[in-house]
Amino acid sequence: MEPDCKRQKMAEPCNSYPWEVLPVLSERESQKVTLLPVYAAPVLDKKEACRLVKDVSAVYPLSDHPHLKRVRACPSVDSPHPLEMILCPASLKREQDDVPSLTELFPDGRVVLCGLGEPFLTQVPASPPLTRPQYEEAVLHWPVSFHENKRISQAIDGSLFTDSQKAAMQNHMELAIQAAKQGARLGLKPVGAVVVDPASGKVLAAGHDCRDGLNPLLHATMVCIDLVAHAQGGGAYSYKDYPACTFLQLDSSSGGSSSFSDGLPYICTGYDMYLTREPCVMCAMALVHSRIERVFYGVPSPHGALGTEYHIHSRKDLNHRYEVFRGVLEDQCRCLVKISALKESARETD
Repeated sequence: MEPDCKRQKMAEPCNSYPWEVLPVLSERESQKVTLLPVYAAPVLDKKEACRLVKDVSAVYPLSDHPHLKRVRACPSVDSPHPLEMILCPASLKREQDDVPSLTELFPDGRVVLCGLGEPFLTQVPASPPLTRPQYEEAVLHWPVSFHENKRISQAIDGSLFTDSQKAAMQNHMELAIQAAKQGARLGLKPVGAVVVDPASGKVLAAGHDCRDGLNPLLHATMVCIDLVAHAQGGGAYSYKDYPACTFLQLDSSSGGSSSFSDGLPYICTGYDMYLTREPCVMCAMALVHSRIERVFYGVPSPHGALGTEYHIHSRKDLNHRYEVFRGVLEDQCRCLVKISALKESARETD
């Protein structure tokens, strides 16, 4: 018996939803700020700051770390000196309390050291911040440059999508959940998927996991990609025994941002896919090859290839990247995971 999960109703756009649509960022965008040890020194005379920056930069350019500001206002209001300046990256061979003197750092006399205090060791952000949370963490250590991606910031703070867009997301994920439950009734893994053309709002394909039937490779993602191919006159498998696996027949007037001479897009170009569960590596790569535009999944998977491991959707060494979001109808999708766990447990008991 399936767990008793209340199904959210598709309603008119409202001001809030009991679920959040969260961006699944690249590995670099998701990680905490890493720190780099540097030698810095107080600037004793503010009038000397411009000259010191020019002279020190000539000896120790920060070309590998252009995001770092060379000078900062002293963080302590009780400090006798107004500014502090990065001199150079710290030597990892020296002991932490063995800070070199100014004459050791500038032995050739190229920098007039008048106006600089005794060097000290500090930690600064090693890489430029890519998101506002990273920036806010980074500036706690040292001032940095930040070129904000407004879209990412909106995704993080929850303002990227309107209520009407969230209502549509809920409707599409409900269809994926329905497909998953129909697959479960056939003894298949309860994972569902839906492909949508965001330009028209049309559902182009809906399917569920078929790996225990037609082919062990037919995860829900692969099924939906194949169904879209069927809609375009291709496709590799027949789904006559799986009535929940359906597609909308396309013609040359259908949408898509990149098309062949017949007017049809290349498989999933410009489309969105809704998945009840985070895809595996095989499926994530299939989404790369099919040129999907965006992926929305309900819950993470232990070996998921987007938010859990690998971040395949954002790898720069691949020839296509797509946006990923998670959390749509998360509770209902998690119920499907419970169904799957119960079925696996029952199989092991038999």
